[in-house]
Amino acid sequence: MQSKKLKIYNTLSRKKEFFQPLSPPHVGMYVCGPTVYGDAHLGHARAAITFDVVYRYLSFLGYKVRYVRNITDVGHLEADADDGEDKIAKKAKLEQLEPMEVAQQYATSYHRDMDLLNTVRPGIEPRATGHIPEQISLVEKILEEGLAYEVNGSVYFDVLKYNETKKYGRLSGRVVEELMSGSRELDGQSEKRNPLDFALWKKASPEHLMQWDSPWSRGFPGWHLECTAMSSKYLGNQFDIHGGGMDLMFPHHECEIAQGNACHHADPARYWMHNNMITINGQKMGKSLGNFITLQQLFSGDHDKLQQAYSPMTVRYFILTAHYRSTLDFSNEALQAAQKGYIKLINGLRIAKLLRYQEDPQVLPEEKLVQQIEKSIAEAYASMDDDFNTAQAIGHLFNLLKKINSLNTGQLHPAQLGPAVFEKLKATFNSFISDILGLVEEKGDHQEALLKVILEFYEKAKTAREYHKVDEIRKALKAAGLIIKDMKDKVDWAYEE
Repeated sequence: MQSKKLKIYNTLSRKKEFFQPLSPPHVGMYVCGPTVYGDAHLGHARAAITFDVVYRYLSFLGYKVRYVRNITDVGHLEADADDGEDKIAKKAKLEQLEPMEVAQQYATSYHRDMDLLNTVRPGIEPRATGHIPEQISLVEKILEEGLAYEVNGSVYFDVLKYNETKKYGRLSGRVVEELMSGSRELDGQSEKRNPLDFALWKKASPEHLMQWDSPWSRGFPGWHLECTAMSSKYLGNQFDIHGGGMDLMFPHHECEIAQGNACHHADPARYWMHNNMITINGQKMGKSLGNFITLQQLFSGDHDKLQQAYSPMTVRYFILTAHYRSTLDFSNEALQAAQKGYIKLINGLRIAKLLRYQEDPQVLPEEKLVQQIEKSIAEAYASMDDDFNTAQAIGHLFNLLKKINSLNTGQLHPAQLGPAVFEKLKATFNSFISDILGLVEEKGDHQEALLKVILEFYEKAKTAREYHKVDEIRKALKAAGLIIKDMKDKVDWAYEE
């Protein structure tokens, strides 16, 4: 079922391109994961959910995806610079812990939150500290190619030398000459030959908590190097998709391209995908800006910007309602709308699973109705094929939901669709909600069994015309966010919309 229509917006070419993997049906996908020195926030959730959907849709189409997402646990210095404190080491000092304790604590909390958001864990999740030999080997190769230099035990990538034969800045659209003119002059204290050079290996000061032996000094790898080392180890020197947040495009991904060309004489990935930012009042959400809301705060409602708690599936749905390349602005109103939209789809999913086809000799398939359903199904897939446009796909799912609800209430008879289209409607709706968008029903333990008992009491009270009991049951369920639906031949429940 591998789609020949799937297009991906490639940041490198700045256009949508038909997806053609290097070795179909196999696909290699590398995504930049978290630097684990704090709890995950809404911005982390957007990147994780974006590429979770990419993984899910490619898998749904029949591709065999090797999904690699790293964990940065060393080398990421403050302000993404080549000097200053390591973010994890700084946190370790503040909390009087070993750096690996900090890394483990926040890697564990990251996994907990991503599991709640129902993201599929990557097949391989390597850590920077577990790949120091591979990173040292890459530095040696780049030095051999004459594209790096060593000074005082540190090794830097020579951007101007590289730019003589390759174009540094192709991904981000930056021009070296403009970058040079906009950079501060080196103050004579710096080891770098020019401001654009970036660290491949840094000599550690004696008090630096994380350091390893190398041919140049006892030190630690530069932040950009880990992704080149780990992506090439597990996916080869060139692979299909490289993903990450838009804030990583420059300098991180730009440096990865330079390192890949220096070591392997090829761009690391063919398709570069970048999700846009989540903003609060138009400003990027992030730890460095101090304006972030952690996922645990969202789930508990414990933040002064939150009017209520929002469930993991509400957050997931909120993120999916915007195309991954567009900005998504946080607001309580938007999350409350997402909560309602999610509940409508989950109610529909519940109904779709229970619907059964019924023949009726007096009812024939209606051509116009069949065409409407076929069109909505085709457009839902077309939206996903158009650079994973979940926002548009959800719109088409709501068109299908109208038909599902009409079948449930009896306004439509299954025979009006015909058996093939009826089953296709159910299967498509289920596949999109569960397999592609990754939305699941959130419910308490034993909810179904309890509701069945309550509905039995409700029916008995109604039959006995004990309307005060009927009203009490309705009121109690409404307080729990549920409503009773009286239909011709049955009584059912739904989440209140």
